[in-house]
Amino acid sequence: MAHWLYKSEPFKWSWQNQLEAGAKGTHWDGVRNHLAKQQLLAMKRGDRGFFYHSNEGKEIVGIVEVIKEAYPDPSDPTGKFVMVDIKAVEGLPHPVTLAAIKAEPRLSEMALMRFSRLSVQPVTDEEWDIVLSMAGAK
Repeated sequence: MAHWLYKSEPFKWSWQNQLEAGAKGTHWDGVRNHLAKQQLLAMKRGDRGFFYHSNEGKEIVGIVEVIKEAYPDPSDPTGKFVMVDIKAVEGLPHPVTLAAIKAEPRLSEMALMRFSRLSVQPVTDEEWDIVLSMAGAK
């Protein structure tokens, strides 16, 4: 299983919105970056990801799961981009802030540090475990 990080501005789509989508989940659309598109294409059903509030809060607040693999994004008039469907799995006991991630030397190579504007990012198994530990989820 691979791990990912999904960034969303809470005023557009928040963790609460994701929770309210329930087991049916929701599509993760609007990606218009080719590297992020490659990440979406690599996702498999059952992969888990962190849900990150960007701009407001700047923290990882929950865990989501891929429930439908990449398919065409109808909001893309060019037909080049894709989306996946995700559902909320659980909130983190303690959100992990961007400041805390920056302060953790073992996370210095995390994509969130190197590609801060990328909306969908890979997370290594080691990074996944470290963040879960920081959140009190492990």
